[in-house]
Amino acid sequence: MKAVDEIKKGRLKKLEAVERAGLLIYPGQTKKTHAINQALENFKKLEDSKKEVILAGRIKSLRGHGGSTFLDIEDGTGKIQAFLKEDGLGEKGYKFFTDNFDIGDFIEIRGFLFETKRGEKTIEASDFKMLAKSLLPLPEKWHGLQDVEERFRKRYLDLLFNPEVKANFEKRSKIISAIRCFLDQEGFIEVETPILQPIYGGAKAKPFKTHLNALDIDLYLRIAPELYLKRLLVGGFPKVYELGKCFRNEGVDRSHNPDFTMLEFYWAYADYKELMKLTEKLFTDLLRKVTGGLEIEYEGRKIDFKAPWPRIEFNQLIKKHAGIDLDSINEEALFKKAKELGVKIEKGSGKAEAADEVYKKYCLPNIWDPTFIIHHPSEARPLAKTLDDDKSKSANFQMVAGGWELVNAFSELNDPLEQKKRFEEQEKSFRKGLEEAQRMDEDFIEALEYGMPPAAGFGMGIDRLVTLLTGSHSLREVILFPTMKQR
Repeated sequence: MKAVDEIKKGRLKKLEAVERAGLLIYPGQTKKTHAINQALENFKKLEDSKKEVILAGRIKSLRGHGGSTFLDIEDGTGKIQAFLKEDGLGEKGYKFFTDNFDIGDFIEIRGFLFETKRGEKTIEASDFKMLAKSLLPLPEKWHGLQDVEERFRKRYLDLLFNPEVKANFEKRSKIISAIRCFLDQEGFIEVETPILQPIYGGAKAKPFKTHLNALDIDLYLRIAPELYLKRLLVGGFPKVYELGKCFRNEGVDRSHNPDFTMLEFYWAYADYKELMKLTEKLFTDLLRKVTGGLEIEYEGRKIDFKAPWPRIEFNQLIKKHAGIDLDSINEEALFKKAKELGVKIEKGSGKAEAADEVYKKYCLPNIWDPTFIIHHPSEARPLAKTLDDDKSKSANFQMVAGGWELVNAFSELNDPLEQKKRFEEQEKSFRKGLEEAQRMDEDFIEALEYGMPPAAGFGMGIDRLVTLLTGSHSLREVILFPTMKQR
C-alpha cells in the first residue's frame, strides 16, 4: 500500500505540472472524429486518404525507445497502437508527454493512420491532449485474481482487465433485449408498477422496510410486482409485462442476492398449459438469438433446450428422489422425515414449505435438461388456482434447467372470496412465525371483486437465466455490483 501511495503522490505532481502549463486535466469534451473500432474498420480508406483523425482512449501500455514512444489506447470499442516521436512533436512537446502521461491516463491523439513494418495498425501523433489523469496505478496482476470478492468489489477493474467478464455483461444486455423483443411481438405491453409498496405481496419472502417522512407511513421495497400487474388485468389490459428490480431481505448465496432482476408477465384468457407452450417458444427464440442454437454447455454438461420439455408432477419427483409419498404422509410425519434427511425447516412452516425444502435439497440438483415441474401443493401457491379435479394441487409449473429454478408460473386465482381465505391462512402462518408468509391485501381483494379475467402469470429470475446462459457459477458473476459485506 505504501508503494501505491508513493505512486499517487508522483502522479499528483504530474497533475500540477499539467495545470501549470495552463492545460485542462479533465476537459469537458473531446474532438475525436472516430471510435477506435470505426478507425480500424475503415483503416485502409483513412490511410490512403491521408486524412487526419482524432482518437481518444485510455493508455493501456507504454513502450519508450529513445526519441519515440509506442502506446496502446482503448476506448471500449477497440484497441489501437499510437506512435509518438520527438521529431514530429518537437523536443518540448515530446518531453511534456513522457514527463506527465502514465498508463491509465485518458488521452486524445490527433494524427494520421499508417501500418508498421510488422503490420500493426497505428496512429502517428501530430498532437495530443490530456482527457483525464489516472491518480492510482492500474493493477498489474488483476487478471486471474484469486480473491474473487475483490473482483466484485472493484468491478470496474474486473471489466477493464478481464474481457470475458465484459462479454458476459454484454450478453446479459442482449438476453434482456431479446426477451423484450419477443414479448412485444407477442402483443404484450411493458409497464411499470410501484417499487415502494404499502403492503408487500406476490411472493413468499421477507421484505425490506422503510419510512416515508412526507406522508408519515411505512413502506416496503417490493418483493414482486405481481399484485399490481394483476390489477392491470382488472383494468382491461390483456397482456402486460414488467422487467425490473425486486428486493428480498433473505440470505446471500450462489443463487440469491437481496436485490435482483425479475421478469413477470400476465396473459388474460390463458391458463398454465398454454403458458408452458409460450415458455418453450420464448426460450427457443431467446437461445437462437443469443447463442445461435438450442444446446448449451453448463459446468461441463450439455443442456438441450429443444422443445417439448418433460412435465413431471411435484409429488412424483419427491417420491422418486426423497422416498416420500406426499399424497399419504401427514405434516408431523413429513417434518420428522425431513429432519432425518438433514433438511432444515423454518419456524411456522407447514407441509407445503417442508416439502419444498426437501425438493430443493434432493430433487432440484438432479434436474438438468429443461423440465416443467407441475402441480405443486395448493397451500404452497396462495395466488394460484387449483386443479378442477384435485383441490390439493395447484394449476402451476416451475421450469428448471441446469439445477436452477428459472420460472414460476400458474393459472391465476381470480376468485376474490377464495383469495381472501388464502390470505387469512397466510396470516395465521405469519403469526406462527413464518416471516415469509404473504400478507392480507384488502385493496387487491377489492380489485378482484370488480372482476379479473381468467389469466396465466409468469415470473422468471433474469440473473439466474443469465448465470446459466453465460456459463457462470454464481449470480454475483452476472450482477455488475452484487451486495457485499462491508470490509
